[in-house]
Amino acid sequence: MRENQPFDEVPPEESENYQKGIDSDAQALPESKSRWLEIWESISQAGLADTAQRLGTHALLIALILVIAWVMRRLYQDAQNDPVAPGNAALAASLPTPTPTALPPVLPPYTTLLDHDDGIARSSLLHTTIPARPRTEVTRYTVKKGDTLFGIAEQFGLRPETILWGNQFVLGDNPHNLLPEQELNILPVDGTYYRWSAGDGLNGVAKFFGVQPEEIIDYPGNNLNPETIGDFAQPNIAPGTWLIIPGGTREFVTWSAPVIPRDNPGVAKVLGPGACESVADGAVGAGAFIWPSNSHFLSGFDYAPSTNHNGIDIDGETGDAVYAADNGVVVYSGWNNWGYGNVVVINHGNGWQTLYAHLSAYNVGCGQSVYQGNVIGAIGNTGNSSGSHLHYEMLYNGAKVNPWDYLP
Repeated sequence: MRENQPFDEVPPEESENYQKGIDSDAQALPESKSRWLEIWESISQAGLADTAQRLGTHALLIALILVIAWVMRRLYQDAQNDPVAPGNAALAASLPTPTPTALPPVLPPYTTLLDHDDGIARSSLLHTTIPARPRTEVTRYTVKKGDTLFGIAEQFGLRPETILWGNQFVLGDNPHNLLPEQELNILPVDGTYYRWSAGDGLNGVAKFFGVQPEEIIDYPGNNLNPETIGDFAQPNIAPGTWLIIPGGTREFVTWSAPVIPRDNPGVAKVLGPGACESVADGAVGAGAFIWPSNSHFLSGFDYAPSTNHNGIDIDGETGDAVYAADNGVVVYSGWNNWGYGNVVVINHGNGWQTLYAHLSAYNVGCGQSVYQGNVIGAIGNTGNSSGSHLHYEMLYNGAKVNPWDYLP
């Protein structure tokens, strides 16, 4: 451009050359504009040419980046998969040559340590508990106030009858004879305790208690030697030796009133001075019973034949009335030597018999007819009793029955 020449003024020679260039370009293009040129001219006319250029540039850049990333990824994968590629040659050389798969070797059968006689079995527990050795000797126990036959038995893991069988000379098979300060034998196992007498034989003693002779000989607490025991009929056991009879049982000694018939009440003389000499016929019961006291609650032992307690101990205060449970005739009235204190027995004439014990007083005598609801005495604490109560028993045809089954 020359100096001092206007901007829009074109020299004749340049204008002439420019026109020739346009004419030559026009000859290269089709006579009608292409589709893309038309679109671009439309965008330019709308004033969006700059925006379109920027968007196109950005799109092209993004596409270029994605292409480069894809190419680089393919190159990396090819290098990793090629074991002889540079950098992988050493790794390929160290790889073992594949060999055909062989069958697994045959192993000997697995055995635990317990299969070996010379092994020591180990417990998986962190702490080993050494069980207490079972007791085999008889121990002594001093009765305390408030003790019961059932409580003592439970304390030592025994049945209540075992306490009675182990202390016949102290308790006399009567649970009411349990008193404070008594010394009791506590057997190590359920069973009986027997003092050997001269002339006893093992077979006879074992049969009486329902066991085998070997059970007596082999029990560790008896300290008997099977090799020196000798003849079972005359064994080498010193008279007076106390033997534990494990599992042994026996019949209880009858200290309660037996059946006392009206025609022969004298059979009860063994019980004490309350026995009657003779009794005439009298009132007969109806077979329906009422409670013999105002209270209907227990104060001591319940009906428990296994402990030789064949009645119920009914609560009451000394002096409370005792009633005849049904019509009948008195066949025993007075003191009982076997721990019952003052006793009244009524024969009801129909197979039934009732007994009322530990009375503080009685107001009926031998042979007297009484009727249901009559007052026959008063509750007391006589005999072997740990407090005021009424001991009440029922017999039917000679068998002692549970009063709870017949009282309303």
